[in-house]
Amino acid sequence: MAENHPTRSRGLALAVLCAASLMVVLDSSIVAVALPAIQADLGFTPTGLAWVVTAYLVAFGGLLLISGRLGDLLGRRRVFLGGLVLFTAASLVAGLSADAGVLVAARFAQGVGGALASAVVLGMIVTMYPEPRARAKAIGVYSFTQAAGASIGLIAGGALTQALSWHWTFYVNLPIGVAALLLAVRVVSPDRGTGLRAGLDVLGALLVTGAVMLGVYAISSAAWGALAVAVVLLAAFVLRQAKARTPLLPLRLFRIRAVTGANLMMVLMVAGMLGFQFVTALYLQQVLGLDALRTGVAFLPVPLVIAVASLGFADKLAARFGPRAVLLAGLGLVIAGLVLLTQVSDSYFTGVLPPLLVMGLGAGAAIPALMGLAMADVPAEDAGVASGLITTTQQVGAAIGTAVLASVAASRTASLGGDHREALAAGFRLAYGVSAGFLVAAVALGGFVLTRRTRPAPAPAASAAPPAAAAPVSEAEPAVCTAGRA
Repeated sequence: MAENHPTRSRGLALAVLCAASLMVVLDSSIVAVALPAIQADLGFTPTGLAWVVTAYLVAFGGLLLISGRLGDLLGRRRVFLGGLVLFTAASLVAGLSADAGVLVAARFAQGVGGALASAVVLGMIVTMYPEPRARAKAIGVYSFTQAAGASIGLIAGGALTQALSWHWTFYVNLPIGVAALLLAVRVVSPDRGTGLRAGLDVLGALLVTGAVMLGVYAISSAAWGALAVAVVLLAAFVLRQAKARTPLLPLRLFRIRAVTGANLMMVLMVAGMLGFQFVTALYLQQVLGLDALRTGVAFLPVPLVIAVASLGFADKLAARFGPRAVLLAGLGLVIAGLVLLTQVSDSYFTGVLPPLLVMGLGAGAAIPALMGLAMADVPAEDAGVASGLITTTQQVGAAIGTAVLASVAASRTASLGGDHREALAAGFRLAYGVSAGFLVAAVALGGFVLTRRTRPAPAPAASAAPPAAAAPVSEAEPAVCTAGRA
């Protein structure tokens, strides 16, 4: 993608990319509130109903990595537009569904389209914005859509289901998708991929797609046999990448400490933060007695605070203190909010709202910093696959966090007798503690893997005598804090 966009054109392109990304993120949570209505209308069994969510997650998570690589080979704009068309068309089919099987198939197709559209977005953004300060600002906008999308989805899902019907949780994608498609054709510049002749590792694609699909399904459904098969497929994929002439995921990317550290941290971060949202939605409904719409509204402060942080000052903090420092400080605030929730009371305004505000502030600062680090030092020809990789680790973290926290809360509740409402609250409090544990592990990993790097001294002028030595940046200076290569 051209790097010399006029500012206005780049801004419009960024808005289109982020709007499409937000639509895909919304879809993962907007349907959750509508599940009871879908079950009643289409006659899903309790086990079958889970596939309304699982079919989407399996396709989306499994195809992100190959979608990112296809963007590098075919051109990221082309893959983005194709995914957008498929996602929008599948949303129409899902909304029109009068049969359970048709809805599940449409959800799978939505996942495929969502993977194609969203896997390349971050790679397109970092290519459009080569300047560090402008890139940090753009990643802040993108990160807002990722961090706040789930909360906005809960609000929209509750409102649409209650005011209209569950069908509108899918129809809402149609105007957004069509508008994003028409605008993207006009304002997103075409880019030239390296071409399929550069090589697509078909065997590697099959192995990793099968591994991630089985893994997401196994974690979501507690199917441990499938998880064992997924681990074997993943090991085979790594061996294949080490030997393939043109690997799907070049292992050289993992020699970049920022890429390795950021992706490992993303799994732990999302496990704690997305799992927390799942638990909190249940707490608000089952303990505080809120209905679907009021539960969605209760989450409204989260995207608002995330917007203030990620769009307002996250880039300035990263420029002043470095992304590593901002990331670790932001995660510290998220941990503080989760610790407060382990003592949550029966009042939303005094027990739930203050921790939500603290966590939103921390997430709004931390997520843009982590996204920036995940793309640090990535070669331009690998930007698509690196973008797909960080989005894949998000999905894996979401599946792990939701499964673990749901299991922890249910086990704790079952072990307690007496008042059922109090037993539920105790289970949710323990789950918040486990969420905090995920985030503590992420901070420890970040402190160990992500290292400081001093700013290189400016090159001397040709006519000037070379200095005796280049002095490193002092601690008092606003040192650039990135991750070095291993």
